[in-house]
Amino acid sequence: MDNNQLKLISELSRKRLIEIICSAKAGHTGGDLSCLNVLTVLYFHTLNLKADALKDPDRDRFILSKGHCVEALFVTLEAAGILPKEELDTLGQFNSPLAGHPTINVPGIEVNSGALGHGLPIGVGMAIAAKMDGKAWKTFVLMGDGEQGEGSIYEAAMAGHQYHLDNLVAIIDRNRLQISGNTEDVMAIDNIVEKWSAFGWDVKQMNGDDIDSIVETFDGIDYTNGKPHLIVSNSTKGLGVSFMENVAKWHHGVPSAEQYEVAIEDIEKRIAKAKEEMK
Repeated sequence: MDNNQLKLISELSRKRLIEIICSAKAGHTGGDLSCLNVLTVLYFHTLNLKADALKDPDRDRFILSKGHCVEALFVTLEAAGILPKEELDTLGQFNSPLAGHPTINVPGIEVNSGALGHGLPIGVGMAIAAKMDGKAWKTFVLMGDGEQGEGSIYEAAMAGHQYHLDNLVAIIDRNRLQISGNTEDVMAIDNIVEKWSAFGWDVKQMNGDDIDSIVETFDGIDYTNGKPHLIVSNSTKGLGVSFMENVAKWHHGVPSAEQYEVAIEDIEKRIAKAKEEMK
């Protein structure tokens, strides 16, 4: 699948995301939008994972550590043919199997998550298991930048280096906004590259707003270098919806009817452009 196809899938998923959040009347919209490009590239380009073989022991594993952004994962799973449309339509309804955070009763979800700081430690355990079993599958963990204030992440960072987990890829969605404001005002992490490099990780940065940059970065990972991998995905909170971009209050929020129309119009223009570029 080429990058133009990935861009179209991401925009179609962005539209679907706004639809389900408005229907459910709940969602962490801003962070969903900032990580959706990364999820699209993972599921349609990088991960060794097939919709008809979700329990294949040799599949790659993915953990959404920033579990409050589960809506972005749900629409990606739907686009990948893992989560049926009729099931996703139940989000926010009584007795729906879909909750506000990932749960393992949903096809394609490996780990219950949402308590921040837990995803990377679990990912370290998975990566160690693969090494012990002599398996080639890899583990990917997507964290938030506000999540970096959790101490358990740095215990996991030390363990990842100690056990030479070059089969582990951690991604930080670096949109610089968390529920209580700018990350640098709440708990500054602007030295994040130096910090993780000092922990012995192979650190790269990419433009999380740009599919081309994401593909190039994931394709450039050296899984034989004896180091765990940390990718800083520099992104925009609320990406792709004009009135949401870089606005902290959209950490969680549901557009009004008028805002919904603006959001859909923004996205449909890019869908049309993506389709034109594929001709």
